[in-house]
Amino acid sequence: MQTNRKQMLATSALVLALGMLTALTPAARAYDLPAVNLGFTSFLDGGPPAGPGFYYTHYFQYYRAESLRGTDGTEILPNPVFPDAKVDAWISLSQFIAQCPKKLVLGAQPGLDVIVPVVDLGISGTPLRANRAGFGDVLVGPFLQWEPIMGKNGPIFMHRIEFQCLLPVGRYDSQFQLNPGANHFSFNPYWAGTLFLTPKLTLSTRLHYLWNDGNEDPDVTWTAHPLWKATGGNEVQPGQALHLNFATDYELIEKRLRVGFNGYYLTQITDTRLNGQNIPQRREEVIGLGPGALFSFSQNTHLFFNAYFETAAENRTEGMRFQLRLVHHF
Repeated sequence: MQTNRKQMLATSALVLALGMLTALTPAARAYDLPAVNLGFTSFLDGGPPAGPGFYYTHYFQYYRAESLRGTDGTEILPNPVFPDAKVDAWISLSQFIAQCPKKLVLGAQPGLDVIVPVVDLGISGTPLRANRAGFGDVLVGPFLQWEPIMGKNGPIFMHRIEFQCLLPVGRYDSQFQLNPGANHFSFNPYWAGTLFLTPKLTLSTRLHYLWNDGNEDPDVTWTAHPLWKATGGNEVQPGQALHLNFATDYELIEKRLRVGFNGYYLTQITDTRLNGQNIPQRREEVIGLGPGALFSFSQNTHLFFNAYFETAAENRTEGMRFQLRLVHHF
């Protein structure tokens, strides 16, 4: 009887908290927050590698989590109850970028960014279900790119702002706890910049703000929340959040190879709301850190590799992710 009770408590906690974190991106639900750019971008992020024009970028990412954290980072899956609990995600993103060569707005070159994700989700060792493979939510973002500030030995600083919108067109079914789509609109603008400390050594960052609209068909686990019936529950609005990517790299081989360190950080700054009522102790936080490299085939074609190992997670999965990113300028 005692064992059954422990199983029920562990399952309830997992159902209320489990999800997937994936970086750029609109790929899969992450507890309450939608999927956002956690580590998808890294080195030299403040500007395009070959100036204005049309770019195609493809991302391949694998994410695995065997640890699911609750409030204050406590493990919500007792190992004796769910010893083989795992969450896996294979993520493929197709990105299309068009940047105007003329300065048209505030001295900057305007452009448009569109990302189409395809996700394959898997979960094992728990009673939960994943909505498997499908399209995620599409990202559309108009942006302003400023030309690099130049010095005697090359660029000193370059930066950009983008007004990203996550459109809820991805595959979603409230009967599943993990879905490729989030089923709600999100506004996720950012500022990105790269500082050249020397021609070979750079620092880059990308700072996002995240605002989420309400989901009027949340997954079925919400119906078990005490406030669901009390408020006539029919809408869950994830809280607001801040997240950033950061990286430093050093050029080992001129115009060919850069290596460095990359990371990301996410923190939820307001509570998730159920029918307008704040739900405490669900705010998410995580840090990911790891090595990276950038190989340039030419000025127009570049391959990034990034690895991240997560720590200090709260109300999120805690795992590792590995990514290849190919960028080509036409």
